[in-house]
Amino acid sequence: MRVLIAPDSFKESLSALEVANAIAAGVRDVLPDVDIICIPMADGGEGSLDAVIAASSGERQYATVKNANGEPCQADWAWLGDGNAFVEIATAAGLEQIPVEKRNPLKATSFGVGQLILQALDAGARHITVGLGGSACNDGGAGMLQALGVGLFDDQGQALALGGAALQQLSSVTLDALDTRLRETTFEIAMDVNNPLCGPLGASAVFGPQKGASPEQVRQLDAALAHFAQVCASALGKDEQHTPGAGAAGGLGFAIKAFLSATFRPGVDILAELSGLPQAMRGADLVYTGEGRMDAQTLHGKTPAGVAAYAKALGIPVIAIVGSLGDGYEALYKAGITAAFSLTPGPITLALACQDAPLYLRQRAGDSLRVWLAGRGLRPQAQTS
Repeated sequence: MRVLIAPDSFKESLSALEVANAIAAGVRDVLPDVDIICIPMADGGEGSLDAVIAASSGERQYATVKNANGEPCQADWAWLGDGNAFVEIATAAGLEQIPVEKRNPLKATSFGVGQLILQALDAGARHITVGLGGSACNDGGAGMLQALGVGLFDDQGQALALGGAALQQLSSVTLDALDTRLRETTFEIAMDVNNPLCGPLGASAVFGPQKGASPEQVRQLDAALAHFAQVCASALGKDEQHTPGAGAAGGLGFAIKAFLSATFRPGVDILAELSGLPQAMRGADLVYTGEGRMDAQTLHGKTPAGVAAYAKALGIPVIAIVGSLGDGYEALYKAGITAAFSLTPGPITLALACQDAPLYLRQRAGDSLRVWLAGRGLRPQAQTS
């Protein structure tokens, strides 16, 4: 019997590899001799860089850049060889880097993302995949563009300050100082959401509150991004604000698409290709996946949905073990998830759930495997000690 384990990370708790190892331990509690394949996954958000390096034997590179608050921080990216690089924006402009009391969505910037891209260009990269997700900024990618040489000016000809709120004063955009190497570089966006830039489903309305934005700040940021998109459309002769994925990572998807002509691709498919997931899945009897929270949004490019799609095509059952089950998670059953289990055994605090996540993952993996075996008329090989 073969079991394939392909989970995402659990935000602010465990990496995808740690999740996979905990599930594997639970499986071996029940079937000690089972053949297990662990493939840590990601969908373009946090943890994607680690998953890419593990899947491709890439080389981790380090750079000192500005974080979302404009303060120096150490970020990393991956050199994949043959002119290819992977940049995860959360390492430079991630929400988790900024303490709750210091989060300011009006001034948060993506400048450090542009600095990471410049580092990759300096190393010789000419195809750069950018993993979007987990950002603290809501600036439409303006900071990234400023780092790359795009001029953003107010009606007095002064360069705009960093941050999303400043975009309300944008009057003109210039490309004279844009790094010329970008014309020779192709960009691919590893995405896990399909939101447009603005409106009720846009970056500010959907993700702004997670970054600390009040209802009034959400309205202010949405208006600023709409104005930003309008001025950019006039300068570029094309309007990308309604492109699915433009609202990813506070609007970074918009900037990379509009100014760098990036292509969008589900991050889970990129990771599946790098890791050989489709090939590894052939011959598996059971698949495990998981993420921190499973809800209706999981259907739109998240790891469990992507893994389930590959398994469904092969007729392989999929068990999802997740931190919590939210509204609409039942829709995943039609997408290929056979059963979904919440991590914890009962009501506990988030802090305790994160602290004991490896134990709970191991327990739920063993419990769910026993149920699956019983459904097939099989028995465990060993009892948990």
